[in-house]
Amino acid sequence: MSWTSPLRLLYVQVLLGMLLGVTVGHVWPQAGAMLKPVSDAFIGLVRMMIAPIVFCTIVSGITSLASGTTIGRTILKALSLFYFLTALALVLGLATAFVIRPGAGMHIDVHHLDTSILSQYVKRSQPHGLVEFALGVIPETMLGAFEKGEVLPVLLLALLFGFALNAHPRAGRPVLEFIDGIAQALFRVLALVMRLAPIGAFGAMAFTVGRFGIRSIGSLGMLMVSFYVACVLFVVLVLAPLARLHGFALWRLLRYLREELVIVLATSSTEPVLPRLIGKLEALGCDRGIVGLVLPAGYSFNLDGTAIYLTLASVFIAQACDVPLSAGQIATMLGVMLLTSKGAAGVSGSGLVALVATLMVIPDLPVAAVALLVGIDRFMSEARALTSVISNACAVIFVSMWEGACDRPRLATMLRAAEPRNADAPATDAPG
Repeated sequence: MSWTSPLRLLYVQVLLGMLLGVTVGHVWPQAGAMLKPVSDAFIGLVRMMIAPIVFCTIVSGITSLASGTTIGRTILKALSLFYFLTALALVLGLATAFVIRPGAGMHIDVHHLDTSILSQYVKRSQPHGLVEFALGVIPETMLGAFEKGEVLPVLLLALLFGFALNAHPRAGRPVLEFIDGIAQALFRVLALVMRLAPIGAFGAMAFTVGRFGIRSIGSLGMLMVSFYVACVLFVVLVLAPLARLHGFALWRLLRYLREELVIVLATSSTEPVLPRLIGKLEALGCDRGIVGLVLPAGYSFNLDGTAIYLTLASVFIAQACDVPLSAGQIATMLGVMLLTSKGAAGVSGSGLVALVATLMVIPDLPVAAVALLVGIDRFMSEARALTSVISNACAVIFVSMWEGACDRPRLATMLRAAEPRNADAPATDAPG
């Protein structure tokens, strides 16, 4: 077997980009703070690919599932799993906050906080009811579903398109072949864009360290430690046992997805890896239709990292501001968070938006105290994104197995091939 230089591996290049970014941000903070557009440009390039790739993948997947009953059953199982995992994430974040008590002893007076920095988050987090949320999923036009790049309107359009092609399979065959060809071309374009991931990682880390500084996290370090501990516990105590129950080792899946996880870590966003995850999960042996339905839906309905953050940050604010919480208030808070944790975009800052939306309907906790978290939110967004990506990858495999649509021998083979002795095996960039 020919030897491949580690520098040719994408995740190694991304790690080097992160290291260089931290160095630049620390040594030349002003220059580092100006590099945010570099990261934004990379994320923007990937984001423009997400809507068409998701559309093509879901349409192809639905036509392969054929049965409307199968599609409905798959969606129902996926949503049930999402809410189960979200509930566990909320409870785990709550338990971690009460055990570690990161905000105890701070005695913050909210009247002395600068709340002007919260205006952008309050504007984005106006509470919406279920009806408004459902209507928001419907795009104004068919092309409008692609304009904003939001996953749920594209998911709806793809479902309708897929059902229409299923109703007339013979007439729809040329259309489906055209869509499959477009999907393959899009994945090739994505492969070119992903070569810029190390540059995006460099810009993101240079901005983070240059803007906020390594020392800026000192006073709120216990909150960060608590959050990272809670995320690790969720992966180890919830996802790992569930993976073992389904016949595979989670650590092997993590190694298989190492490039995607490093990119998420560098960019603090789950969006750049969505198209690559679709291809890699299909390569594991998961049915294309299941992947196309479950993974995009999970990006809006299964944000377990955000769920952990919501309970942990809310209890931190209560402790820091000396606000006692009763059992009834906690139960109400959990119920609200089951809703506010859904639909948040998987990008940096979405956790703060969801937190503000939650506190706006819980009058006992001061929204102004969210200003305490703005400075360190960027340092926690990586853990939020990583936790959510890992959870969604597991969810796709779980639902595929429940539907009998997972090639288990292929899954085992691909995960074994990702172990260190076979680390030079080429990654899959496109499905099929």
